[in-house]
Amino acid sequence: MASTSTASATAVAGACAAAEMKGIEIVYRPLTEMYEAAADADVVFTSTSSESPLFTKERAEALPPVSGALGGVRLFVDISVPRNVSACVSDVGHARVYNVDDLKEVVEANKEDRLRKAMEAQTIISEELKRFEAWRDSMETVPTIKKLRSYADRIRASELDKCLQKIGEDALTKKMRKSIEQLSTGIVNRLLHGPLQHLRCDGTDSRTLDETLENMHALNRMFGLDTEKAVMEQKIKTKVEKQQTQN
Repeated sequence: MASTSTASATAVAGACAAAEMKGIEIVYRPLTEMYEAAADADVVFTSTSSESPLFTKERAEALPPVSGALGGVRLFVDISVPRNVSACVSDVGHARVYNVDDLKEVVEANKEDRLRKAMEAQTIISEELKRFEAWRDSMETVPTIKKLRSYADRIRASELDKCLQKIGEDALTKKMRKSIEQLSTGIVNRLLHGPLQHLRCDGTDSRTLDETLENMHALNRMFGLDTEKAVMEQKIKTKVEKQQTQN
């Protein structure tokens, strides 16, 4: 457990410090033992209403050497206004002083770092959101794509069955039948490739979305596909209007 000595005018102040910093051993020492407490410490925090410095260069030089935990340097952290630690204490070889101005610089540096990281995070979020929206938009025409492929496959299967009946089941080996089925599937895939390409969009270009909507209407009319056209149309139109407003 970490140990901290607190030198204050009353024991009440020490008790309050102990209550706030649970898990840390707080040792109360009267203010008259302030310098003895500082002699035992590697880090000295000061915060009093004293009008004159409590730690001068002479006082700091009189303190014994510190442990090697902080490189043999005793740190003075002075958050008092006016200062409790004289500026010339920094001239002591084994002492370093940090005052309110130094802490403000650290706080400002941390704020700038947090702001920079927040902006970086926002950029990442925006990019990922765009990718997600693009993926979501590309899914809008999936029902039409599935219906078109199913429609074409039903025709393929029906015509293939008619052909096989004319040829006769006994006239074909399993290998020949498989080859014919693969041929019919290949023809359908080649025929569908162009139309399906015009039903795919990533949602990043409003003109592409407009074209995709028109293509979807055309395919629905030509093949009589049973899809929820009104729902998909409204979704894509909303996306187009949103992007046009942003531009």
